[in-house]
Amino acid sequence: MADAELIATIDALVAEEHEVRSSGEPDPDRLAHLEETLDQCWDLLRQRRAKRQYDQPDTSDVRDVKVVEGYQQ
Repeated sequence: MADAELIATIDALVAEEHEVRSSGEPDPDRLAHLEETLDQCWDLLRQRRAKRQYDQPDTSDVRDVKVVEGYQQ
């Protein structure tokens, strides 16, 4: 998946998240899944950008949810 496609996926997930949140009673399981998927997409995009910045081959891959959710901010 190219960066443009990844960004389009992120945009679609964000739109869906807003839609779910604005519904009368948001589904917490759906929201959790959307948030985890968004975190994975953002992580993948950051990996790719970092590799390009330092002229490294793109060996980026989607990381497990447990890994991505375990990052400290």
